[in-house]
Amino acid sequence: MKTKAKLVSFLKKLLFTAAGCVLLFGLLNFFFPLPDKIEYATIVTDNRGELLHAYLTPDQKWRMKTELEEISPLLRKTIIEKEDRYFYSHPGFNPFAIAKAFARNLFRMKRVSGASTITMQVARALEPKKRNYLNKLAEVFRAVQLELHYSKDEILTLYMNLLPYGSNIEGVKAASWLYFKKSPDHLSLAEITALSVIPNRPSSLVIGKHNELIVRERNRWLRKFAADQLFTQKEIQDALQEPLIATRGAVPQLLPHLSYKLKKRGQPVIRTTINLNTQLTIEKLVGDYVRSIRYQGIKNAAAVVINNKTGQVVGYVGSADFRDTTDGGQVNGAAAIRQPGSTLKPLLYGLCIDEGLMTPKMVLTDLPVVYDGYAPENYDRKFSGYVTMEYALEHSLNIPAVKSLRQLGVEKMVARLASCNFEQVKKDGSKLGLSMILGGCGASLEELTGLYALFAHNGTYIQPAYLLSEPAHRKVQVMSPAAAYMINETLSKLNRPDFPLNWQSTEHMPKIAWKTGTSYGKRDAWSIGYNNNFTVGIWVGNFSGAGVAELSGAGTATPLLFKIFNTIDYDSDLEWFQQPAGCSIRTVCSETGLLPSEHCTRLQTDYFIPLVSSSKPCSREQEILVSEDEKISYCRNCQPERGYKKKLYTIVSPEMQTYFAENRIPYQKIPPHDPGCDKIFKEGAPTILFPSKDAEYLISKKDPEPLQLVCQAGSDVSKIYWYINNRFYKATPAGTKQFFMPEEGPVKISCTDDKGRNKDIWIRVRWVDL
Repeated sequence: MKTKAKLVSFLKKLLFTAAGCVLLFGLLNFFFPLPDKIEYATIVTDNRGELLHAYLTPDQKWRMKTELEEISPLLRKTIIEKEDRYFYSHPGFNPFAIAKAFARNLFRMKRVSGASTITMQVARALEPKKRNYLNKLAEVFRAVQLELHYSKDEILTLYMNLLPYGSNIEGVKAASWLYFKKSPDHLSLAEITALSVIPNRPSSLVIGKHNELIVRERNRWLRKFAADQLFTQKEIQDALQEPLIATRGAVPQLLPHLSYKLKKRGQPVIRTTINLNTQLTIEKLVGDYVRSIRYQGIKNAAAVVINNKTGQVVGYVGSADFRDTTDGGQVNGAAAIRQPGSTLKPLLYGLCIDEGLMTPKMVLTDLPVVYDGYAPENYDRKFSGYVTMEYALEHSLNIPAVKSLRQLGVEKMVARLASCNFEQVKKDGSKLGLSMILGGCGASLEELTGLYALFAHNGTYIQPAYLLSEPAHRKVQVMSPAAAYMINETLSKLNRPDFPLNWQSTEHMPKIAWKTGTSYGKRDAWSIGYNNNFTVGIWVGNFSGAGVAELSGAGTATPLLFKIFNTIDYDSDLEWFQQPAGCSIRTVCSETGLLPSEHCTRLQTDYFIPLVSSSKPCSREQEILVSEDEKISYCRNCQPERGYKKKLYTIVSPEMQTYFAENRIPYQKIPPHDPGCDKIFKEGAPTILFPSKDAEYLISKKDPEPLQLVCQAGSDVSKIYWYINNRFYKATPAGTKQFFMPEEGPVKISCTDDKGRNKDIWIRVRWVDL
């Protein structure tokens, strides 16, 4: 009974002791938390894990985070055998090894043997202290903490990340890249063993300085591995014969602009979608191309390439040369906000098609217009008269684009661009007007390239991905597949004015659709193209903002676009975009693009969207009542009982009549209306085009310039009479332009035609010191 009582008492004491130890450990763990916050160097990799770029830690260390999957079985096996063969079985410390080391040190009266496990070495690296028995006890405590907080594999990964290799190099991954220019999972047995011996003496075993000494120490361990039969005899012999010629190198500095941009996300390992081969190819093409045009005063370019199959950015060049200081090579031209020129026109026309406002063969007018004082001009300052929508897009005509945006509405255009992540447009949305379609807004090459990719995705915008870890791409249906297809067909034609004259390799170029743009002052040249496989965006210009007379989207940016397509997607035009189910073909009048009437004789086919596109019939040809001698025309109000006939005439708008007259283009005019008809005095008054109604005009006192008087009158008008503030100013032939110098203050302008029909407007004039 006494023996049993003693046993129970012993067990109770043991239990209380264990409980006390647990409680003590819990208190120590609470008051002395594990210092496991490690700052890693930021590394950027391509889509296959190859290192592209790296940045030092805030404490200027090359401490690259080694992932568990980068620890190869060979590396794991070697490190564990050398450092801690019982790693996977002990609780963080090895009591038998500690006892053995203590006995040895006590016998020799000095420290000749250690007993640190891998976990204890991690604890010492996290919290470096002077080596003594008290601190060794603290290491044991920290080791147990580590074992409770992390798995064995995670502790091994921490160990690999914290190994010292001298100077500012820490961790296997940093050492592997800086010394052997490869990732840890590609190291050989000889290289792994060489790296394993250095952390014990990092200051006296430096690769590049003490290679012979490192080889001797490496071979000693390799022979020990052979004795323990850890590896085959052949593996050991191959490792023993492998020379060590490594020296410290530099980490790769590829993809500098995008790497710096992504570094701000704060991740230690940034796995990009970049394809290294594509990236290197584009960098060389951009650099070579800019060198070839530098004599023109054009010093920089940027390029973005999106894989349309995946929605991933596979190429990104921010400047021609990151190290160039003459034109700010470190500026990221792909992300910079610039004026987009005419590059937004394809989106505009696609939206107009979806609104039923037009189809590719719909006829528009390219004539002078003034909207609230804004008078857009074409690139060549000429006018083309009647043009189709596809012609206006192919030739990048400005006036039809402004007219179309006015029809569509600026708000709708801004909303669509905002849905496609145009950040500057979002900020300036309420300030933007009709000029935005000609470049009067801010956009980046990243945004524009992402926008054009939607044409390759049936009108669906897919947010471009830069990281492999990004979630499912955000998708927005910006336009219908039918509208996108019509734009694709228009932009893929080769017979157009923005085809570069100096391009000689069209027979080798894959089929693409593309659009160019040139900003005001010739500061930015754009060319963005796409096909089934890729969307490529190009910007060319100067980061200084200096304009160059020779700079243009067609002549400067497009050749580089073609070179890139010809290199990364050579001769792959076997498949093109297929006509979607919602896109049909119909016969239209070639003079208007509308459904033909009984009088239409010139017909052609055109794409359209059923139940969306206009079904309005063509009314260009109409029967007009005229006198027998065809000198007077009649309406139903003044139609005589006899002495008239019906004749087919082409209806020409007043603005087109003016265009024909100014360009001496003959056309069949409708005879003047019966002067005795009362209706002509009620309708058809002239329209004052300029100055604009209710607008304010500033005139320089130092160098005053007169205001222009422009009106639109009916075909039956031959003379116009102008009045300024109710005082007669001048009589002029219809269709001519006049000038006058206004007085300061409110000014009334009146325009009267020779039929007595009148139009009045008011403007305000201020004379200022300019």
